[in-house]
Amino acid sequence: MAEIQLKDVTKRYGDGTEAVKQMNLDIKDGEFMILVGPSGCGKSTALRMIAGLEDITDGELLIGGQRVNELAPRDRDIAMVFQNYALYPHMTVRENMGFALKLHKLEKEEINKRVEEAAEILDLTEHLERKPANLSGGQRQRVAMGRAIVRNPAAFLMDEPLSNLDAKLRVQMRAEVSRLQDRLGTTTIYVTHDQTEAMTLGDRVAVMRSGVVQQVGPPQELYDSPVNLFVAGFIGSPAMNFVPGTVQNGQVKLPTADVPIPDDLKGAMSDGQELIVGIRPEHIEDPSLVGEHRHKGVVFKTTIDLLESMGAELYAHFKVGGGVESEELRELAEDAGAGDLPRAAGEEGRAVARLSADANVSVGREVELFLETDRLQFFNPETGRSLRVKEQAPASVPAAL
Repeated sequence: MAEIQLKDVTKRYGDGTEAVKQMNLDIKDGEFMILVGPSGCGKSTALRMIAGLEDITDGELLIGGQRVNELAPRDRDIAMVFQNYALYPHMTVRENMGFALKLHKLEKEEINKRVEEAAEILDLTEHLERKPANLSGGQRQRVAMGRAIVRNPAAFLMDEPLSNLDAKLRVQMRAEVSRLQDRLGTTTIYVTHDQTEAMTLGDRVAVMRSGVVQQVGPPQELYDSPVNLFVAGFIGSPAMNFVPGTVQNGQVKLPTADVPIPDDLKGAMSDGQELIVGIRPEHIEDPSLVGEHRHKGVVFKTTIDLLESMGAELYAHFKVGGGVESEELRELAEDAGAGDLPRAAGEEGRAVARLSADANVSVGREVELFLETDRLQFFNPETGRSLRVKEQAPASVPAAL
């Protein structure tokens, strides 16, 4: 195992494009670190620089305290698991898993020992003599992981290893990967586009945008205390709702209701100040189901436009009195595939509530909803910065972004 440190690491291509910009990240010995962000944010490029598959333009990469910028991939004591399994079709599972050890001229007995130990961990023992064509997608991915495990590397690097699997198998494999990392205790860096994977797998998560690390922290910290609009909108499913707000007479006026200024922000808000307010769908509920917590919020009226039953909960879609615009939110919409959807001039903003299955709501009917006001997030509309969360170190989150 080993600590991995990126110090002002930059990747600049010949045309001047910077895929990764002054990335600073300390990954502890044995830690499971997730790099997450939209397509093109630089997460895979960062992983490939750690692996030695991409040259580092500026900065330093240290593995186990040793600078490895100039070391070849084979000399970095890391093992990589790719999105594509890259198994040799003519070889058995045993031969695929032991191939790298054979190239390193290990004794046959040692190779078999390591392969069989890894196969037991991954529940592949009965498949050792089968070929990849006779395995399921999940089994092939476990073989690819086994090929990495047998090398006993200082670190595992995983580049979207589950993205080729169907949704149900992806959920099962997430649990497998989590158990595997917990059992082996090997330093692991895992790249994913899926924020659900990021939230369920990692000890810590680094959210990236346009080559820059926006925030690093435990999953719950990113959910509860996002530093900016981008992190707030990226983390959480369904995504956070954003509505305009204006400070007036000691309150924040929202399109749906007036809410009190939080105690911790009373000195940071001034009358007439414009805000973007973030509301998580799960912080809206049917007032009759709130009970003793009703004093922690306000009730507002709205009409439900669309109702999605998810079995254990309901997603209720409704209009709010105004939309918000920002570069961060446009980028999130484009990444979600909604960037090209038509939007009529002056169309009201929309929001979604994540309600209990027992909520008394129906489409087309005006209903009352409860908004938990002490869980609201407040952002500066010009910078996108959270008013509630202190910025991380400038090296991790440049002020310009």
